[in-house]
Amino acid sequence: MKLLRLLFIAFLAFAAIPASAQVYEFTVVTSIESIVPMGLGRSRLLMNQQEVDHTAFTTERTAGTDSGQKKVKRRDLKVDELEETKLLNFYSGVGINFQNIASNDAMITSMLNDMSAKGWELYTVVSGVESEGGDGDGQGIFITRYIFRKPK
Repeated sequence: MKLLRLLFIAFLAFAAIPASAQVYEFTVVTSIESIVPMGLGRSRLLMNQQEVDHTAFTTERTAGTDSGQKKVKRRDLKVDELEETKLLNFYSGVGINFQNIASNDAMITSMLNDMSAKGWELYTVVSGVESEGGDGDGQGIFITRYIFRKPK
């Protein structure tokens, strides 16, 4: 019993020691799948290929003050280097096209397998939809962000 109690105390002491924080590198792959009828939309897998320093575009504000507002134009925010893989639209001329969805799933699976083979771990997935807004809208996208990480 004393040995068990001693092991338990040793376990608690070991568990209380903070583990060294792991530093990760992250990357994001975004899929945009059009839900515009008749194949008029554009569907893609997108991946940034360019390093960006977000602090160059960040300002701090407090109540009533501005700590040196930077004059940044929208065109300065855009990256020039990206990887773009074509996907199929969800809809064809007669409605939802399940073959297109299965084809997109195959492309996304290929991308996931490729990222894994390159040492990236799928950390989380976030998705959203902007769908048709009523009569005459006919617009919409399904967007998914695949966030990957690997130790630095």
